[in-house]
Amino acid sequence: MNPLRIVCVAALLLAAGSANGNLSGLNKLRPSQWLSSSQLDKLPRSMEISLQKLESMSVEKGAELMQKLCDHLSQINNDLKPSFLPSSSNVPCYIVKPNGKKVSTSLDKLASACKQQPNFGEEEVTILITGLPATTETVRKANRKLIDAYLQRYSTKRQQPSKFDYSGEKMARTSSEEDSNEWQNQQASSGNLVVIIDLGNELNSFKRFSLLDVDETGAMIRSAIVEMTEKCDVADETIHVVAQGIAAHVAGAAGNEFTRKTGRQLRRITALDPSKILAKNPHSLTGLSRGDAEFVDAIHTNVYGMGTIQRVGDIDFYPNGPSAAVPGAQSIVEASMRATRYFAESVRPGNERNFPAVAANSLKEYKNNDGFGKRAYMGINVDYDLEGDYILEVNSKGPFGKRAPVQKQNSYHGVQQFLEKEGQ
Repeated sequence: MNPLRIVCVAALLLAAGSANGNLSGLNKLRPSQWLSSSQLDKLPRSMEISLQKLESMSVEKGAELMQKLCDHLSQINNDLKPSFLPSSSNVPCYIVKPNGKKVSTSLDKLASACKQQPNFGEEEVTILITGLPATTETVRKANRKLIDAYLQRYSTKRQQPSKFDYSGEKMARTSSEEDSNEWQNQQASSGNLVVIIDLGNELNSFKRFSLLDVDETGAMIRSAIVEMTEKCDVADETIHVVAQGIAAHVAGAAGNEFTRKTGRQLRRITALDPSKILAKNPHSLTGLSRGDAEFVDAIHTNVYGMGTIQRVGDIDFYPNGPSAAVPGAQSIVEASMRATRYFAESVRPGNERNFPAVAANSLKEYKNNDGFGKRAYMGINVDYDLEGDYILEVNSKGPFGKRAPVQKQNSYHGVQQFLEKEGQ
């Protein structure tokens, strides 16, 4: 059986889904509901899942379809092997300057392009690895928000920086999340450039997404990062890799390979809704985990859809608890990209503590004030000395951060103390 045919099950799985949209039975498929290899093999290639198709479905239907797909793939006789490896010359890369303009290059030429930028590597280097193609406004908007947030953060002047032109479109500010002027009173952070490795551009079909060779792609990106550090004299401790979805696991593989080849570690990897991995090498451990960088943090916003519930970092945040979607998300694609939006909000100067969280095992435990441990702030300013699973609540619209947990404060500093400390 051709593994490429396996990913063509979407239409049949959707038709077999329950009509009530109840997510409680997603992990309880009976053997009689599994599809045989012969049934899968007969499905036409046209029945593929597209990003647009997933975005048009409700959260419940999209999550149900993805979960059934994963369950069926885990039960068939022919294991899904990773077989797609993009060429480094085909992976677009961009170096975003403080004025919002970008220098376009490719992964194989990234180090040389960075070398041409004045003072590159003297300050923090942020590398964003995209995980989905920017073929829908949901994905484009989330990426624009993140880059614009970094431009604000890295601005050396007390004036609003130019907006980053992502995919030929100027950013539009649409909510109070973007209208905040708190950044005007903040000192500029230590950094001036953002490097985008647009891996998502190459994942333009569900086949490619499903069959991506995470380990080999990570090794390829590791080579580019090593070359960049050597050519531009970049210190390892200045590199922060931010990666979305399946790219979070690629970042983990890159960090792991970086350590194996150099004996050193990248400073930080931030995973934005790390995804499930459908194609795995049976002879190796695949996926992001603590130890792939000095510090690994993750934001899970779509664990029962495109994301994973599994802990992948030193500290994992679950906004509104493990769920199919976070408040306000209309599809699993939007839910997945909310992790990027949340992180972007925290990057904007003045918003670093918008997402206070408490160590807990469920949203119910969080609300009942049964959490434990020290308060953590999800996002750019998370404390490196914390670890574990953290729960918080978020708003359905921007600004997404609630700034203070909604439960009674007996053991985590108290709301009043928190507000006084924040000067509110």
